[in-house]
Amino acid sequence: MDILLTFVGYRDPFVENEEGEVVRPGPVLDLLRHRDFDQLILFGTEGTTEQLSSLRSHLETSTVELEEFVLDIEDPTDYTVILSELRGHLQEIQEAREEANFYVSVASGTPQMHASWLMLVAGGELPARILHTRPPEHVTPEKPAVAELDVQKPEFPEIRAPVQARYVSATFPDIEEAVREVGIIGDHPTIQKAVNMVAAVAPQTSVPILILGETGTGKELFARLSHRLSGHPPDRFVPVNCASIPEDLAESTLFGHEKGAFTGATERKLGLFDRADGGTLFLDEVGELPMQMQSKLLRVLENGVITPIGAEESHSVNTRVVAATNRDIEHEIEAGNFREDLYYRLNMAEVTLPPLRSRRADIPRLALHFLDLSNEEFGQDARLSSRALIRLQNTKFPGNIRDLKNIVGRAVLLTDKEVIEPEDLDDIAPKEEAELEASPVLHEEFDLKAYLDDIRQKLYRKALEKASGNKSEAARLLAVTPPAVDRHIEREDED
Repeated sequence: MDILLTFVGYRDPFVENEEGEVVRPGPVLDLLRHRDFDQLILFGTEGTTEQLSSLRSHLETSTVELEEFVLDIEDPTDYTVILSELRGHLQEIQEAREEANFYVSVASGTPQMHASWLMLVAGGELPARILHTRPPEHVTPEKPAVAELDVQKPEFPEIRAPVQARYVSATFPDIEEAVREVGIIGDHPTIQKAVNMVAAVAPQTSVPILILGETGTGKELFARLSHRLSGHPPDRFVPVNCASIPEDLAESTLFGHEKGAFTGATERKLGLFDRADGGTLFLDEVGELPMQMQSKLLRVLENGVITPIGAEESHSVNTRVVAATNRDIEHEIEAGNFREDLYYRLNMAEVTLPPLRSRRADIPRLALHFLDLSNEEFGQDARLSSRALIRLQNTKFPGNIRDLKNIVGRAVLLTDKEVIEPEDLDDIAPKEEAELEASPVLHEEFDLKAYLDDIRQKLYRKALEKASGNKSEAARLLAVTPPAVDRHIEREDED
């Protein structure tokens, strides 16, 4: 298990300018964009409770397990107090996680907090590796975004070990560039997995690809990524939405026809397979094709030969088929709406895209990207406040990424403010309707940590009930590790 320990500072979770506008992710979020951890242990002080709460809101829906401590530090420059408070927790943390790999961040908090980490690691009290995150303006090929410090060496140099690439492809080393070109945004492990799958099969141009996912999850972007990585000419990507093809024109649309082949065929027409010859044909919503066309599509996939309507001879095409659907294909097969043999032919390489609600940690990045696009489109210079980003991150998006894009675009178009706040989203981004997310009644003795702990315990208990007591399944539902479920249940039993 890889565990990151870090202080929370005034630049978390986002760096803002003097007007309160979000400029970029803060040190903690920026580090999590480049490195994956199983658990994140946050150390806050009475002076950073607001930042700690905001960061927690951004991270509780991510796959990383979260734990936090509020240290009794009035003066964040007092080495003696900082070291004493850290030592009061580190022994317990290490004893509970004997086989863990510990990392500490020296990018968030005060310089004295950074130095305290260095002293604890250099003195052998904390067996950890030290990570430093650079601001984007200081990142160069020689100075990566994340660097590791080796305090055990006498010369105390900075080890510029390259950060492990989020996307790995032996056949296409500049995959990061391709991802940016097609517009895929996201650091969530499920997105990384989908990108890596596409990268692995893209050069095998005879292999069809089947992309599964709800409406608005970015299926066409991944189809374009496969084309980009295939080495085919850029202009030979031909997309079509099968649901928009009239049933009586489906064969002509896909395979073409000769002049006079049927009433209205006043001239010869190339089909989509011919137009995509030497490239990629993207069949979006392939589940909408009528059964007769599914049979003909299967034959083309098997032999690479098409026959235009009215043609006397068939001919071969070298067309890579990437198909996509938002339907439950296995259910459609059982219902007799989709050919099982076609499904098995298409899913030689199957890519599943997650709904946005399953990767909420990516929402702030996506929202800021769409904000820039909307500002350019509408000639505005609007900004999203941190509170607005939190609101978006806790919003349901039935239409997924497309829904988020529309919400941000409408907010930019409709508001006359420079900074978009949560209240500006009330009419266009409905709030979550969930019992556990109801606002508490605030009073003088209100304990925020106790309230959040109670919610967390309820979620763990609810997951266990849904999993019929299976802790591994409960951990999967919560996107945490099974030991985390054990710890929360043990804590509940003790209470």
